[in-house]
Amino acid sequence: MSIKVENLKHIYAPNTPFETIALDDINIEIKTGEFIGLIGHTGSGKSTFIQHLNGLLKSNYGKIFINDLDITDEKISLTDVRKKVGLVFQYPEYQLFEETIEKDIAFGPRNLGLVEDEITQRVKDAMQLVGLEYERSKDKSPFDISGGQKRRVAIAGVIAMKPEILILDEPTAGLDPKGRDDILRNIKEIHEKEKNTIILVSHSMEDVAKLADRLLVMNRGKVEFFDTPKEVFKHEERLKQIGLDVPKVLDLAKKLREQGFDISDDILTIDDIKLEILKNLKEK
Repeated sequence: MSIKVENLKHIYAPNTPFETIALDDINIEIKTGEFIGLIGHTGSGKSTFIQHLNGLLKSNYGKIFINDLDITDEKISLTDVRKKVGLVFQYPEYQLFEETIEKDIAFGPRNLGLVEDEITQRVKDAMQLVGLEYERSKDKSPFDISGGQKRRVAIAGVIAMKPEILILDEPTAGLDPKGRDDILRNIKEIHEKEKNTIILVSHSMEDVAKLADRLLVMNRGKVEFFDTPKEVFKHEERLKQIGLDVPKVLDLAKKLREQGFDISDDILTIDDIKLEILKNLKEK
């Protein structure tokens, strides 16, 4: 599903001494099936923005179109919107509540009024996508598993609703390196299999550089950049001015060039730089 945002503005506590402009004239368009990385310093408006995309917050001004459907229209059923736009909050495991993993993942599909066979199939499919074995895990308590596994269960609960747009707010926050890598691999596999539109909110420049088709960079409620990772990270000085950084691998590439290595300007990931170094060594 595509997303089109026109002149979106959100003000907290309007007409009071505490008035704060959280979103200021946002205009963007996201194509069906794109993987978008959403980055910005704390307070940039990221969380406010994604909560507008499935109707959790109502805009003061502007419109949001999901596949040409204006979800800011007062006549629109937000329940129907949330069936199409799934939002995984930061630390989603705190929202787990059922006695078994299967029941927790099945909660959303069951509320859709689906028959039991369809619910079970959706649970199985969602668990497979997040790397959980159905027979081995379905009867376990979601409170007796590791933090990384809890995160997977929470994500599976949203995936089981089959949203055409999946928004993930810092899905790797607080996880150890293995748990983080596992979750990111699962998200990539979900995107490849489901062909859905994904918006990943992250503080990790390395993660978004590796996964995203385009990066939406926010600063003080405005869109600072909206372009490919390669183009966005060319603005290193400006990114640092607004409290962000570039992937560490770009610093390494710069130092290698200073040492006489012929390193491509297209470097974004560790895998990229490894290939470039090996190519240089072979040539020497």
